[in-house]
Amino acid sequence: MASKTKKLRVAVVGATGLVGREILRLMLDLNFPAGKVLAFASERSAGSELLFGKEVLEVKKLERKALKGKVDLVLASAGKLVSQQLKTWAAEDGYVVVDNSSAFRMDPTVPLVVPEVNPEEMANHKGYIANPNCTTIPLTLVLDAVRSTLGLKEVFVATYQSVSGAGNAAMQELAQQTMSLLTEGTADCEVF
Repeated sequence: MASKTKKLRVAVVGATGLVGREILRLMLDLNFPAGKVLAFASERSAGSELLFGKEVLEVKKLERKALKGKVDLVLASAGKLVSQQLKTWAAEDGYVVVDNSSAFRMDPTVPLVVPEVNPEEMANHKGYIANPNCTTIPLTLVLDAVRSTLGLKEVFVATYQSVSGAGNAAMQELAQQTMSLLTEGTADCEVF
């Protein structure tokens, strides 16, 4: 008899941002076992709609009462302040948060997990799991393979982040700056 996977009630916090939209896309592509998906963002994005497969998700303003008792898992990518709030709520309200911000990456009480490298660390969560940044995750995959095959003593890394890591406003500014440089020879900086 085949076992049934529990369909999770999932909230995506920061759903209208670049990473939030990618999380939703990946959930569909990977057939993530979500029975219910809720989308949350800032007050400014509340009321907008996102297409999730054939379903239209209404984006709601993030509030504690909208999560408590209604979700099993929160996938968060909304910055440090929101993450700090979510950590308190999750501990008290009984759901698990996987946080994409840098808020708790160095916190010894929060497991820092790359599932393909150290999945056993997820068992140590107290309602909160952090993940490394966008360059560290693929780097750890490669370094773990090298370490387990050949051994590894020390690694020095330098990364150069893309503007997409700073979100929609930065991406729009880059497009505007590029057009201004090409047409006028100058560019104004507003986000950076």
